[in-house]
Order: sequence, then C-alpha cells, then structure tokens
Amino acid sequence: MAEHYVPENLPTRIQHYIDGKFVDSVNGATFDVLNPVSNTNYATAAAGQKEDIDLAVAAATRAFNEGPWPRMKPRERSRILNKIADAVEAQEARLAELESFDSGLPITQARGQAMRAAENFRFFADLIVAQFDDAMKVPGAQINYVNRKPIGVAGLITPWNTPFMLESWKLAPSLASGCTVVLKPAEFTPLSASLWAVIFEEAGLPQGVFNLVNGLGEEAGDALVKHPDVPLISFTGETTTGQTIFRNAATNLKGLSMELGGKSPCVVFADADLDAAIDSALFGVFSLNGERCTAGSRILVERSIYDDFCEKYAARAKNIVVGDPHDPKTEVGALVHPEHYNKVMSYVDIGKSEGRLLAGGGRPDGLEHGNYVAPTVFADVLPDARIFQEEIFGPVVAITPFDNDEEALELANGVKYGLAAYIWTQNLTRAHNFAQNVEAGMVWLNSHNVRDLRTPFGGVKASGLGHEGGFRSIDFYTDQQAVHIALGAVHTPKFGASTTN
Repeated sequence: MAEHYVPENLPTRIQHYIDGKFVDSVNGATFDVLNPVSNTNYATAAAGQKEDIDLAVAAATRAFNEGPWPRMKPRERSRILNKIADAVEAQEARLAELESFDSGLPITQARGQAMRAAENFRFFADLIVAQFDDAMKVPGAQINYVNRKPIGVAGLITPWNTPFMLESWKLAPSLASGCTVVLKPAEFTPLSASLWAVIFEEAGLPQGVFNLVNGLGEEAGDALVKHPDVPLISFTGETTTGQTIFRNAATNLKGLSMELGGKSPCVVFADADLDAAIDSALFGVFSLNGERCTAGSRILVERSIYDDFCEKYAARAKNIVVGDPHDPKTEVGALVHPEHYNKVMSYVDIGKSEGRLLAGGGRPDGLEHGNYVAPTVFADVLPDARIFQEEIFGPVVAITPFDNDEEALELANGVKYGLAAYIWTQNLTRAHNFAQNVEAGMVWLNSHNVRDLRTPFGGVKASGLGHEGGFRSIDFYTDQQAVHIALGAVHTPKFGASTTN
C-alpha cells in the first residue's frame, strides 16, 4: 500500500468545548475517527451523551441570560465577526489540509472552503450593521414598529461533507443575531470543528457563547434536539434523519430549519451550449466526490442531442483523475467512510441492472485500499429506477432522454426531492417558464452551483423545511415582536358599561 500524506501535529484526542474549556465526556465515552484513505483510526473523539449536552446547553443558557453577547450593539458583534473571518483566512492552508485528510475531499477543492467560511462571517457582520426593521404609521392614531430579539440557544447539527464551511453557514448568522450556540458536528469528520473554539476565543467571543459537543446523532444529536432549553434547531443532513428531528422537536414546538437530501435534475435542451453544459454537468456531480446535497445527479437530455451528449460526457468521466486527496492533480478523492463507500457501491451494483454503464462501475485501477469509487455514468435510466429516484451521494450519475418540454418537466419533478435544478437552454421564454415550474428551492440557468449569499437557500418537498441565507437567516434566529403605540384617543367598545338591564 502506497504511503499517503498525513498533516503534521494531528491531534490524537478530540474533545468537547464547553463553557470555554476543552473537556472529555462526563462518562468518558469515546469513538474512533477514521482517515478515509487508509480507513485506519487516527484519533479518538469524545462521544457526547445527554449529560454533556446538558452541560453545554446550561453554559449557552447562562451566556444568553447573563452574558454580554445578546446585549451588544450590532457594530460590537460585527467587529468580533470580522476578527473571526480574519482568523479563518489566516488558517486557510492548515484548514484545507485537515479538511482534506478528514473527509477525503481533494485538496484543491478544500482550499476554497476557508475563504467561503470567512465570507459567511463577513457577510453577516455587514448585514447586522446595515439591517433595519419596519416602522408603520397610521397618521394621528398609531405607530407600529418591529422589535427584533435573538431567540436563545441555537442547536446546530452539521453534516460531514465540507464540514467547516457548512458549520460557518450556521454559526455566522446565529452568532450575528445574538444567539448562543451548541454545535454538534458530524461524527465522521470532527477534526476541523475544534478549530472554531480557538478562533472564537482569540477573536474575543465571550465565554459560553459557543459550545461544541462531538458524538453520534442518536446520542448527542438526539439529546440536543429534545432539550427543552434549546428553542431552535438548524440541521443539514439526510431526509430520514430530518424526519426524526421533526418528530422529536414537536414536543417543545421548536423552530426548525432543515436542509435535507436531494436528487437534483440537470436539464439539457438541444439548443444549449453543449460544451458548457457538459463541463457543468460533470462538475455538478463529481466535484466534492459527489458528496454534495445539490449535486445534479440526474441528467435529462433532449433526444436529438442525447447520443452525442452521452458519448462526450462518458469520455470525460473516464478521464477524471481519482487519487490521494492531497495530490493537487486529484479531481475525485476518497469517500468519507467505509460505511458510506459500501452504500455508494451498492447503488453502483443496482445501476448495472437499471441502466447502460458508460463509465466507471467499480473501484478505480491501482487504488486497492481506501474508499475510492470510479466516476460512474449510467445512461438510458428509466424514471422508476432506484438510481433515478434515490439519493446516492457519491460520484454516480443517471442520464435519461426526453422528447419535449412537458416530458422534461415531468421527469425533473418526478422524485420526492426538490432542492436544486440546473437548466441549459438559450431560449429565454423556456428558461423562465421551466425555472418557475420546476419543483426546486434553487434553480441555476446556464450555470453550475454558484450562490449569492443574499439569496435564500433551501428546498421543497423532501429536501427541506424553511430557508436560510441573507435576511432569512436573521429571521430564523430572531423573534420579530410587533409593538403598537397609540398616538391619540383609542375608541374601544365599552363592554359592561351599560347601566340598563
């Protein structure tokens, strides 16, 4: 087995961070953390239980009720958020190394994650300073205004794909709003989350505002969702887990924001710029090792260009460089964990009876160890096929032909998910009509997944509940209280004032 790159000064123990201190689990419970290239344990992480969540929530509650953070002026919070962004940017190289090592993400794709994480903090630092709320006047009668208040302790549960960057999506707006937080990162990738604790401390975030509990979803995650002192949960992950969270949050009527699974269509019409569409459709499902919720994993192609598209697409897919995540030539690295690798490979096997295999279909040559899957392309996939309907979350794509706009829309909408959609056409009328009729929370026309932070992020159907991004994130983490003030005499019916029987 060839040697692979291991970053220097890797921790062998990963702890929780509660009330300003790194600590082990109360009962000493731990779990092993694997490196996806060798599938060997490189660290032991504290496995949070209910009592660890209780301590973290208690610290966050104290910081919210008694500490300065929710009471700071927006500009004061903004300064700290910008210091956090500076610190994240300063750690970019180290962060990319850790993220690539822990998740199997190619190093070239990991490098952009820190800058995006920093930008999330800068964006919300600007937003809370510039933000204003409504005031409405009824001349001579009433003034009404909106008083916005942070809700309290936010429970943040994050996934294992691009973990640090996705943590920033939740940490930046929740902290900007004045909430305190308990973060439960994914158990497969706990390595980079501990960096937040050091970054926040050095930036001057008050003690207890940020708390981190590592652990399994069924233990730490479950306890966080059920905790009566956590009024809102922001979750990114699988739809089935989201359904469990929905049920468990009902008892305490918690606020929920959930970005769940996807099976997003990439629709290519005959008049599209074919080369640009192929570039995007390849990047859309094979970048981030295919482990992305917005992956365009169903490609729908108009029949007149179908054969040409399939041939060119498959040739490019066969040419994708699969290898060690640390090698800058690598385009697809190792999947995050053997459990996930086995799931993806089971879908590859299913696909062999559901479609025509054009590329991949197994482990790449020369990579006998580690969670490597060759970029896999199936054509002629029918809409009732499992590889058409179910989220695979790996470098596997299904291609299906269509004959007209109506069929394309029916195929695009014919799954339970509705996160993203990608549409390739030069026809402006068709583009807008298709975008407005496709069941997706986000649509990209003649583009891959390039997102403006001001826009809402979220899905419909089984892909999620609620939206975050821009002002919508601030809306989620704050209560909006309407205050009504009378300016003149109030004419109220005088119940009970009559002296007659």
